[in-house]
Amino acid sequence: MFDAHIRYAHVLDGPDRGRALDDETLRHVLKAETLGWVHLDGTHPDAGPWITEHLDYLDPQAIEALVDPASRPRMMRLGEGLMIILRAINFNEGEDPEDMISLRIWVDAHRIVTVALRRVRAVERMDALLAKGEGPTTAGAFLTLLIEDITGRIADFQSDLDAQMEALEDQIVREEGDNLRGAVVDLRLKVIAARRFIAPQRDVIHGIADARSPVVDEETHREIEEEAQKMTRVVEDLDELRDQAMVLREELSGQLSDRLNQNMFVMSVVSVIFLPLGFLTGLFGVNVGGMPGVNDNDAFYWLVGWLALLVVGLVLFLWRVRWIRLPRRRR
Repeated sequence: MFDAHIRYAHVLDGPDRGRALDDETLRHVLKAETLGWVHLDGTHPDAGPWITEHLDYLDPQAIEALVDPASRPRMMRLGEGLMIILRAINFNEGEDPEDMISLRIWVDAHRIVTVALRRVRAVERMDALLAKGEGPTTAGAFLTLLIEDITGRIADFQSDLDAQMEALEDQIVREEGDNLRGAVVDLRLKVIAARRFIAPQRDVIHGIADARSPVVDEETHREIEEEAQKMTRVVEDLDELRDQAMVLREELSGQLSDRLNQNMFVMSVVSVIFLPLGFLTGLFGVNVGGMPGVNDNDAFYWLVGWLALLVVGLVLFLWRVRWIRLPRRRR
């Protein structure tokens, strides 16, 4: 039986390959020549003391990095092993994918220790694979498979962001963007949040590929270098998405400005037509002596007629100066 802070533990090579380990056997395997793996729940209060007590033969810097809750992607070579911190896409329910999960990894030729504060899909898939007696049998192969899984999910996430951006762009180009300003801002913030970890992780994976360590043999170097190139493309695509979001935001601002200008123009045209009418009707409505047409029963109709002619004249004037366009007859 596992203690609560131990999530998964397996033997990776030898006749017991894939066998799940209890706490006592695990401590023995991690000290022996057999390659073993343990994954710890970093939120459990016993995880830190367990690492300090039972992995005291590791480099002190490695122990410190394994128990440090706040960590950015980085890689250190310590003796014959590598201390690696990566970030994985967050697939946990109710959480944002761009709120990436820190995965701390110690790997040398005989032991692999991973620690995470939340569920990591790549780790769960590794456990399922090993439980079936399949999966990697060397530390380098384990590290390669883990990085491939994490990088593949990051690439899928970037593709999803790209699809969202294309959908927003299509709506904005078709001028359906009345309520899209917030969506563009949210998407841009997602890109920025993801890039904050993915960009340094690209450099970390390049560093792992180039590390002079017994863990990284020639085959491991080639495969991890390919993942590093994939991460480089992801970062470049995220940069393009960030710039594209800025362009879409400017396009939305331009469309809003155009609509405001159009509304102001319509108000100006209406004012040009109706201000003279308001002035004349107000003038003829003055209740003082001497007003023309007071004693003429047809004066009102004459006034309406002259006002109609004035409206026609103003419309023709506005058309002449190209403020408005009269509708053309269809043939």
